[in-house]
Amino acid sequence: MASRLKDIAAELNCSVATVSKAIQDYPDISEATKRRVRAKCIERGYQPNWTARSLKTRRSRIIGMVLPHLRHSFFQEAYQAIVEEVGPSGYTVFIGVSLNDPETEEREVRHLQARQADGLILASARPASDPGFVRRLANGGTPTVLLDRFFDDLDLDFVGVDDVGVGAIAVEHLIRQGRRRIAYLRGPSLSTSRLREEGYRNALLRNGLAPNERWIGRVLVDGPDAERSIERVILSDPRPDAVFCYNDPVAAAVMRVANRRGLAIPEDLAVVGSGAMKYSDLFYRPLTTVDQRSRVVGRKVAKRIVELIECNPRPNPQRVLVGPELIVRASTSP
Repeated sequence: MASRLKDIAAELNCSVATVSKAIQDYPDISEATKRRVRAKCIERGYQPNWTARSLKTRRSRIIGMVLPHLRHSFFQEAYQAIVEEVGPSGYTVFIGVSLNDPETEEREVRHLQARQADGLILASARPASDPGFVRRLANGGTPTVLLDRFFDDLDLDFVGVDDVGVGAIAVEHLIRQGRRRIAYLRGPSLSTSRLREEGYRNALLRNGLAPNERWIGRVLVDGPDAERSIERVILSDPRPDAVFCYNDPVAAAVMRVANRRGLAIPEDLAVVGSGAMKYSDLFYRPLTTVDQRSRVVGRKVAKRIVELIECNPRPNPQRVLVGPELIVRASTSP
């Protein structure tokens, strides 16, 4: 016979209310008690009846999440951390993928809303200058947290890495390596790319170096002109001696183009990426990269979305920034 809540409570010599609150991760229950309850639930194969509870509480226990893709390990690891964090509280994460298309993104969000998702986590594919339907989310009633990408004038919670800090930490490292002609390859028109460029420019100016606009270019790694865009920057005259890339896939493309053009890394061109992409340490020159601390970001997103769902009245929106960390490898240090 399946275990019941009162069976778990009897074995642990505590009340049914305590067990129920521990399962739902109530803050007034100690972490030690929560661990005991969860361990006993696993041991006895107890599964809460979330359907019945949803009818009573008018909550679906579903958190909807829409990501641009799952190719980059940043999103994979953030998603895993979110699932690990909200699972013990009885929430299930339903995920949609926008394929970096704003119309697909809106459709995925509508699907999740139709499933009565209690809250939404969104890494939007929309340009930073055009929030579009994300503005309607901000004005709607569904608790929403923006992940990784945000919009300046929207009153929504945001959790992500400090992107200005990402640009600054990369450039400061290159300057310490003796580099003075430092390029920046940006990505799509998103807050991440814009703010990393801001950090890049600030770091140059702090060190008495003026940004050279010929060394700043836009690269979409999936686009047909990606390699030509890279060549225009790294082969310009005068040629840069280092490049900071908006993300690791762009950095990988730079290394491939540089190798084909006979540029030695890091002797002729030092390269820094961003994102700490899995296996970037296995490149023919292991890649120096800025770690966006995806799991920390994911845990903070998870805590915030649950807080927004369960707190009444709902707390005011917050912008939470996680500090980046530099991982130094052979692409910058001979």
